[in-house]
Amino acid sequence: MRSTTTTTSARRTRRAADRRSRRRPALVVAGLSLSVLAAVGITATAPTAAASSTTAFGPVTLASYTTASVSPLAADAAAESASQTDPVDAIATDAAGQALAAADTIEADIQAAALDIGEADPTVDTAELEAALARLESADVLPAAFLPDLAEDVTDAVATVDQRVSQLRGSLDGALAKKAEEEAAEKARLEAEAAAAAAAEAAAAARNTSTSTAGGGGGGFIPTGGSTGGDNSPAGAQATARAMLGNYGWGDDQFSCLVSLWNKESGWNYQAYNRSSGAFGIPQALPGNKMASAGADWQTNAATQISWGLGYISGRYGTPCGAWNHSQSVGWY
Repeated sequence: MRSTTTTTSARRTRRAADRRSRRRPALVVAGLSLSVLAAVGITATAPTAAASSTTAFGPVTLASYTTASVSPLAADAAAESASQTDPVDAIATDAAGQALAAADTIEADIQAAALDIGEADPTVDTAELEAALARLESADVLPAAFLPDLAEDVTDAVATVDQRVSQLRGSLDGALAKKAEEEAAEKARLEAEAAAAAAAEAAAAARNTSTSTAGGGGGGFIPTGGSTGGDNSPAGAQATARAMLGNYGWGDDQFSCLVSLWNKESGWNYQAYNRSSGAFGIPQALPGNKMASAGADWQTNAATQISWGLGYISGRYGTPCGAWNHSQSVGWY
């Protein structure tokens, strides 16, 4: 694993300082060379002054002299070379450091999440970028004209690394979103089961109260966890369900949604079993033994299954129509 961002920045600062120190001798030599060339050119064209004097031995001509100075053009060229060298590789080096740091970060995030992001090798290959960066840094003593191609190699490698980092970031974000959805769905399922159990208990209590006050009759109330009058047929089950809707404050509009929902799930068959999923009964509880919270006879009594199913619908979707709408939208409820 590569260094952290802080270490990368410190390393990059040291490299820049080393480059400047190594570059100074080369720049000085280049400047001196340009000065010598300029001096030679000026000597050929500089004005010459001659002086003569007369002595006792006759006229004597003094030696000619010239004055040479560093050409302003040569000085400007040396200064421009010094000023252009740093930005060329400094920009590429800085971009490379940021790309390497981003690669470290995404790999660390993927490892910390411990999720399957759909990548066989969820890493970033930075070998090409590191090699291009090493070539650029080893060429610091060369004139600026030699650096653009090396800097371009670094820039291309940075683009490749950045693209891979973006790809992995998208995969990780998708995996995190999926995990959040699954956790939310599981939470809703547990809450719905708890609500179903509570509703079944409340219905059982209401049944006991109704039985005791009606002298064993029910005044038309069909027991939720008991008998359906021996009629477990689809028609008998629907009649049982319709009588139970009042316990939840639902009317006939909700009953039509309930009929459609459980027609789709089980055809109102209390023995319906889905071999692929293991769902059972009229409401297709998964697994079927969840309905034991509504009564021990959940395998043989349509009323017990309906009691559990209505509680589940109430807790998770609010109403049968809410459950039916969800089923039409996604294919299940």
